[in-house]
Amino acid sequence: MAIFTHVVVGTNDKAKSMAFYDATLSPLGVKNLGLFGENGVLYGAQSPEFLITKPANGEPACHANGGTIGFAAPSRAAVRAFHAAGLANGGTDEGAPGPRSFTPTAYAAYLRDPCGNKICAYCFADGE
Repeated sequence: MAIFTHVVVGTNDKAKSMAFYDATLSPLGVKNLGLFGENGVLYGAQSPEFLITKPANGEPACHANGGTIGFAAPSRAAVRAFHAAGLANGGTDEGAPGPRSFTPTAYAAYLRDPCGNKICAYCFADGE
């Protein structure tokens, strides 16, 4: 059983964030599932699990210091495609694709989205 119903990150520019997440999450099999009211967008494989939205309180969105959202990648190639798409769509590098030392098969890449939220993609499959 999953422990989360969904994860939400704030945005100050819905269009810019939507372009970033449409491109970045596509290699992971995550789709734009449509708008969430006037200020948000829903993402998921089959049902909404990840949302971007302008904060409901009207204050500017900000990112968490030390917070990271990790997405599952089906392959190491998908991790690389995630990272490349993020960089090409307004993201910044927070860790190039490559092995991670905490497990023998961990392979990941880290990005900051256009609003500064830190995300990553991980694959735990052995080999390419």
